[in-house]
Amino acid sequence: MDKKKLVVIGNGMAGVKCIEEIIAIAPDTYDIVIYGNEPRPNYNRIMLSKVLQGEHTVQDIILNDWSWYEQHGIRLHTGETVTRINTQTKDVETASGMTESYDILILATGSSPFIPPIPGVDKERVMSFRTVDDCTRMAQYSKQYGKAAVIGGGLLGLEAARGLLHLGMDAVVVHNAPYIMNRQLDAQAADMLQRELESQGMKFLLSKNTQKIVGRSQAQGLAFTDGSRLDADVVIVAVGIRPNVELARRSGIYTNRAIVVDDFMRTSVQDVYAVGECAEHRGISYGLVAPLFEQGKVLARTLCQQETGAYAGSIPYSQLKVSGVDVFSAGDISGEGMQTAVQMLDGVQGTYKKVLMQAGKVRGAILFGDTTEGTGLLSLVQRGADVAELRPRDGEPDPAEKAAAALPAQDTVCACNNVSKSAIMQAIQEHGLQNADQVKERTKASGSCGGCRPMVVALVKHTHNLQKNGKGASTAVDTQEAQAELAVCGCTTLGHDGLKSAMEEIFRDQFSSVGLILDTQRAIDWESEKNGLLQKLSWETASGCEVCEPVLRYYAQVLTRGVTGMDFKPEWGVYGAEQAHGTTVYSDDIMYDALSGSDASGLLTDRLRLAWRGMAMPAPVRIAVAARMGSPLSPVVQDLGLQASPAGWEVYVGGHAEHPVKQGGLLGLAESVEDAVRLGSACLQWYRQTAQFDEPMWAWSERLGFMSIRETLLDYQLQGELVNRKNAEMASASYARDVVLSDGRTAVQGQK
Repeated sequence: MDKKKLVVIGNGMAGVKCIEEIIAIAPDTYDIVIYGNEPRPNYNRIMLSKVLQGEHTVQDIILNDWSWYEQHGIRLHTGETVTRINTQTKDVETASGMTESYDILILATGSSPFIPPIPGVDKERVMSFRTVDDCTRMAQYSKQYGKAAVIGGGLLGLEAARGLLHLGMDAVVVHNAPYIMNRQLDAQAADMLQRELESQGMKFLLSKNTQKIVGRSQAQGLAFTDGSRLDADVVIVAVGIRPNVELARRSGIYTNRAIVVDDFMRTSVQDVYAVGECAEHRGISYGLVAPLFEQGKVLARTLCQQETGAYAGSIPYSQLKVSGVDVFSAGDISGEGMQTAVQMLDGVQGTYKKVLMQAGKVRGAILFGDTTEGTGLLSLVQRGADVAELRPRDGEPDPAEKAAAALPAQDTVCACNNVSKSAIMQAIQEHGLQNADQVKERTKASGSCGGCRPMVVALVKHTHNLQKNGKGASTAVDTQEAQAELAVCGCTTLGHDGLKSAMEEIFRDQFSSVGLILDTQRAIDWESEKNGLLQKLSWETASGCEVCEPVLRYYAQVLTRGVTGMDFKPEWGVYGAEQAHGTTVYSDDIMYDALSGSDASGLLTDRLRLAWRGMAMPAPVRIAVAARMGSPLSPVVQDLGLQASPAGWEVYVGGHAEHPVKQGGLLGLAESVEDAVRLGSACLQWYRQTAQFDEPMWAWSERLGFMSIRETLLDYQLQGELVNRKNAEMASASYARDVVLSDGRTAVQGQK
């Protein structure tokens, strides 16, 4: 049966999130085509401020790279603007003349910056802040000019100003209200935030209405209605957004402020749906990520003919980190009839809390400085809870923990890194994590924008309380059952992660014992140590079996070498090592290929060969180094592939050339051979530390999530730590072995 064709107009976060959900539910239902007007794949627009502030590169904020679209058979047309929809013949047309028929059409056209009708707004060096190209322009202006004015004191304006400060410009925020972020904060919280931003170098002009932008053809400053002026070389307009509805309106689809949809995201035209900032549901169009993702989930299940509840709207809330300051706001904070239920100010700690009520019900909340209560307060606001619930009761979980317990296990907690509730709880249980920082390090949840941190904190508390009470939420029970089903072998109920954690704890206790003298040149005899280890692990058999023997040896080697100075010295054969085609060495060596005629390629190959000589791997690993495009090595379908490019070396990870064929993801771009070795080595070491024995690199990439791996490894400091760890292991090794090169030559190292 032929697939139906699903066309998506818009390659932003909302539309692609819907497609991700469809792929997860019923991947073979639709032939999917996406049109995006920007010349790049889907990226996290929320993180643009981090790019501007120098905390991330553009590559860091890509949510789905080119390979993701190819892997799922999605045709992506970038740099294409759809200009016409014929709802009678069911086809669309782009500005360049491309046409596409559809069975189902999703409008995810998003929004554009709202540009107020200020005289002079069309002058040169006047711009908005909405896209990657805007970041690039601002960076270019900063090299020539020193003074910038930002019109708009909301979140976007503040983030733009913070980025301009990072670029070395003098930034002044101009706002027409008496305090900043007046839609999310009250005067007290706004004043605290302003003082913090001023300490960082930001300046403010409040209650100022811009009359015009002065200058002949280029911006030279602002003139205000009170007669005052401000000199500025660059003007950023950040006063809000406007839904992109012209395409729908011209096509006969009913629009109001945005494209009007029902509770299942259906428009007025059959087989046409809308989602995201361009959609208006029950009179409201949302500009926040959480409501857009909720809409996407409902639409995905609707299109896959899965049972789903209607979308009933969302309580707007913001969990923000503004220039390093945590801020939370939910619900109605300034409506008519609002009263203060709770208000607390700690000037020493710099924290503030305010909860608002109406007719005895919780309607809004503001937190500044400490937002750990955010999840719980959001739950109260969403339920319209009685204010009596604000009073803590003995033995009763706090509202945040209640919200964590009520969240479905499969729901995403961290949208930036695609981490679910079940993944977080599993990590807490298996690795004994004690706080949100440890969860972030292990899973990357809350590691990007930080908006989900309160939920992560609540999940840590919830999981610990379940363990204390000897109970298990459905997630905890499911995790234990899955772990038993995936036990290493019949000798134990431990899965791979549980075994690694238990062994790590045993080795830590053993090698840190008082009076234990370590000889860094001494190899521990495995047979003499194994029985004691198995006893501590409560192994069912005294000496293990042929299945768990290589697993135990491998984890023992990886967990001890380079950390304690101890070195397990296994026999090579126990890893199942074998040589195939004279080019690949399994389990503890890597195949290195290089194309002839390229000194850089040969140098990179030799550097990697030397860096990873004799290092045991969880599973066979194949590295391919290609000096030119179209190489028969095809680096994108290797475990680790390095492809020469005009800008340096493209580094790919997680590919697989055999069934199931899988294209690796672009980990990053290295400018030099040294950078490529560093990034590639950090990736291999992270794989060694986090993979399960016999888990190939492509499966590891899928299990951890490519976005999580990439964000982890693009942390330059962590790269150095991983490489140093690998070097320490290599330095402590008491053995060496043959390294097989692509042309059959061998370099034999003497064994100590």
